[in-house]
Amino acid sequence: MGGWTRRGLAGLAAVFLLGCGIAAAAEQPKEIRIDWATYNPVSMVLKQKGLLEKEFAKDGISITWVQSAGSNKALEFLNAGSLDFGSTAGSAALVAKINGNPIKSIYVYSRPEWTALVTAKDSKIASVADLKGKRVAVTRGTDPHIFLVRALLGAGLTDKDITPVLLQHADGKAALIRGDVDAWAGLDPMMAQAEVEEGAKLFYRKADANTWGILNVREQFLKDNPEIVRRVLATYEVARKDALANYDDLKKTFIAVTKLPGTVVDKQLKERTELTHSRIGAPQRESILAAGLALQQAGVVDAKVDVKATLDALIDDQVPLPTN
Repeated sequence: MGGWTRRGLAGLAAVFLLGCGIAAAAEQPKEIRIDWATYNPVSMVLKQKGLLEKEFAKDGISITWVQSAGSNKALEFLNAGSLDFGSTAGSAALVAKINGNPIKSIYVYSRPEWTALVTAKDSKIASVADLKGKRVAVTRGTDPHIFLVRALLGAGLTDKDITPVLLQHADGKAALIRGDVDAWAGLDPMMAQAEVEEGAKLFYRKADANTWGILNVREQFLKDNPEIVRRVLATYEVARKDALANYDDLKKTFIAVTKLPGTVVDKQLKERTELTHSRIGAPQRESILAAGLALQQAGVVDAKVDVKATLDALIDDQVPLPTN
């Protein structure tokens, strides 16, 4: 053992263990990066009430909020590592997973009817079949995009039968109102605003083809910080239950953030948003799987992809949620 004594070895071991403890403590994140979105009302309550800030103040962990303008943006941020948690539609998360985005879907924040196919009030378009040869605004990689693909498939068409005009949701709405496009794969609250203020028509609706509002986390963040993820979801539950129990407060928060009139907010939140779910279970799996298989049938997803296996790899329903 050369010049090492038992006492010396014990001291070295103690220093080593102390060093390991310091290293482990240093690995705790200094911030949690999470998105908010107008298509995720619960996230707006969470942000407005500072619930996550209160939960993690004692740990010295700060909360960084990033707005997602659509599922596509949330997924881009997650893939780039600039978000830890991101709000998307279930179908969009599945397509992202198929394309290699390292995420896990862990929570349901809403059951929405947030998309439909929309046209201007004076348009002669009355059915999906009428879209043949028309210009349609759409945001690729989102539930409205997937909704459009499935609607075309149901009418015996594909995206090659239309001219897709790729715009972010708000720009798609503006293009429709200006007359730059013939139709738009809409998203609330912009869709509700176009309906209420501009007389826009939702000429094709199918509620069960809207996939669920899903919260996703980066796989590595979940692996490294399972307890933090559990606490984030527990805090999300507080916000969801608050939103469910206090509609007037939810509406005020929504108006304060979006500057939209109450009639528009009521249309989105009262008529087309259900906040009674939180766990990812069979209904969510079935809805997302149906969307994935339809996209595969339409040729958007490669025929070689095992959609069900990818869905199983996407969903992590083991993070515990509060029972009361």
